[in-house]
Parts: sequence; structure tokens; C-alpha cells
Amino acid sequence: MNQPIITHPLENEAATAALAGALVKLAANVYAQQGSGVIALRGDLGAGKTSFARSFISAAMGRPEEVPSPTFTLLQVYETPLGLIHHFDLYRLENPDDALELGIEDAFTEGLCLIEWPDQLGPWLPHHRLDVDITHAKTPTSRCVSLSSIDPLWLKCLTKDNLAL
Repeated sequence: MNQPIITHPLENEAATAALAGALVKLAANVYAQQGSGVIALRGDLGAGKTSFARSFISAAMGRPEEVPSPTFTLLQVYETPLGLIHHFDLYRLENPDDALELGIEDAFTEGLCLIEWPDQLGPWLPHHRLDVDITHAKTPTSRCVSLSSIDPLWLKCLTKDNLAL
């Protein structure tokens, strides 16, 4: 993971949803400029990666959307007004090369990718991405999020003002 650019507390699931919605706007900007974008979601089991992904996809759809966890299917694809969103959960991936069978290389070039457990990709994880690291905080419902990237487009967009934090 890259050095955090923004670290912010999330008091509850509503705060997580608000951050995900704000990141949809930034992702739309990145997508408009390069036709793709990768968001790597890191955190322990139960940290809120899937909750974040659900909120992100619903915000991109412009309405609440049923977003099942792709824990067993490894991939769910959504057609949104923003473009295709590929939601990967790679927890059960046994070998990084297995991701190629999921079409991950094509997904990297034809839409936005939300990737839970991105480190499972090993060398296939793109360097140009946004890292979202979610950690447990002081209460059972609170979290802390760190956002980082080395991608110039993400860095240009990634400010507290743009996220309204």
C-alpha cells in the first residue's frame, strides 16, 4: 500500500456510504479521462470492504441496488450510468494467475474495478489505482479509512475538499 494521503474516521455505516458516494464522483472523473480505474479495498474480515462496495455501486447506479457479495462467485459486474463496475472479492483466490480466468485484465481496461483482497493478485495488481484501507476503530460500528495512490489522476482528485470531509 502507498503512503496515506487522507486518513479519516467513519463513525458508522452511513459515514462509509457517504465516503463511497463521494469517491464515485472522483472515480467518474478518472474514468472519463482514462476509460478505466481500479480501487483496491483492504481491511481485515468484517472491516467494511463489502459495505463500502455496496454503497459505491448504489451511488454509481443513482439508486439503492442489491449488491451481493462476490465471495463465492469472485466477480459481479454492474452496468451503471457511470459505466461498467467489476466487483471482485479475491479472498478465495488460490493463485494470482487464477484471476486471469476471471477476465481481470479486460476489466482493468473497460470500466471501474472494485477489488476486495487485492493483495491476492500479486503481480497482477495495477500500480495505478486508488488504495482504500479500512480498519476497525474504537466502537463496533466505527472505522477509520486511509486513502492513497501513486496515480497522477487519483492524486489530482484526492483532496478533502473534493470528498467534502
